[in-house]
Amino acid sequence: MAMDRMRIGIAAATTAILALASVGGQAAPAKRATDWTRTIATTPAGSYVMGNPRAKVKLVEYLSLTCSHCAAFAAEGMPVLKRDYIARGLVSLEVRNAVRDGFDLAGVLLSRCAGPAGYFPASERILTTQAVWLPKAQAYLNANAAPPADQGAAALIAMARAAGFDRAVPGVPPARVPACLTDRRQTAVVTAMVDEAFGKRQIPGTPTFLMNGALLPDTSNWATLQPKLAAALR
Repeated sequence: MAMDRMRIGIAAATTAILALASVGGQAAPAKRATDWTRTIATTPAGSYVMGNPRAKVKLVEYLSLTCSHCAAFAAEGMPVLKRDYIARGLVSLEVRNAVRDGFDLAGVLLSRCAGPAGYFPASERILTTQAVWLPKAQAYLNANAAPPADQGAAALIAMARAAGFDRAVPGVPPARVPACLTDRRQTAVVTAMVDEAFGKRQIPGTPTFLMNGALLPDTSNWATLQPKLAAALR
């Protein structure tokens, strides 16, 4: 009888402990799914890739920070692409900068200056605020005769300040702006990226997308890209 009472007591105590753990929130937390948007890699060419390196779909976007269609995609498509596809490990995204002018170059160099982890937030910030800074950039061009493609370091710094990039790029404090814009190594990386986009690849414009290495024709916005992603993931 004493042994039976002891067994009953142990069982009751165990039940009480388990109940307290569940009610009091002391139970071990469930393992969270990996958020692959936090995984950033650098390719041998220097471009940045967000997402699962083993994703079934490897997406490449050629973009320009002064391209209105790229800005529209950043606002409409990127939130869904990251949430429903990249975060879940289904798609990875590599961005290759197809620079078209001096303001574009300034924005790219500052975005890259934020480092691999900061590149995507910085680049997206510039794209999604394009309507704010682009009129300032145009006003600068109207007041300065030098063509955008023929810019020295001083002019590049002046353009970044005219557009407000020197105070608007996450991860890049104003004091670092001149050094970021005169970084020869990063400038060489971006120049090679531009040569690959317009010279070797001969992209038709921006944004241009590749899926698993193949060009996606007639795809310049989320409405045309999403069905192709869905089909590739079936």
